[in-house]
Amino acid sequence: RGDEVLREESASGEGFLSEVCREWEKATLAASQAGIRVVHLRIGFVLSADGGGLPQMLTPFKLGVGGRVGSGQQYISWITLDDLVRIIRRALEDEHLRGPVNAVAPNAVTNEEFTKALGHVLGRPTFLPLPAFAARLAFGEMADAILLSSTRVDEFSHPEIEEALRHALGK
Repeated sequence: RGDEVLREESASGEGFLSEVCREWEKATLAASQAGIRVVHLRIGFVLSADGGGLPQMLTPFKLGVGGRVGSGQQYISWITLDDLVRIIRRALEDEHLRGPVNAVAPNAVTNEEFTKALGHVLGRPTFLPLPAFAARLAFGEMADAILLSSTRVDEFSHPEIEEALRHALGK
């Protein structure tokens, strides 16, 4: 969705991840109608050295061939594992919280900015881009859903990408 800033009340997008989100939230409709408090966490790219997508991204960077994916202009809404745990705890404990909650840091970055920050944290160059067609060959349908799509949303412990990457990677 390009540079559009998305909020909890924004209309859903198109594609695989948007469809999963719509179906997941639709499945809770009966609970909401029965008066049960429901919170829909919309979780961004989780920064953790122990799992998720970040460890898989490290190999090319460690080999000195990391770079942006596609145009590099697609936005990445991210969150550190610590901040995600805090939001989940709040969702469980805060009786006033209900409906969609964007579980992401307040400062979305472009893929190019993310790439530069990761390279800087690792002390590695970031000059070799991965063209969109190569991402699609390597990752199939998920390339468009995760690597090439763009998402931006509006007090986090780690609101800036480089500091968050240092924290996640213990650097």
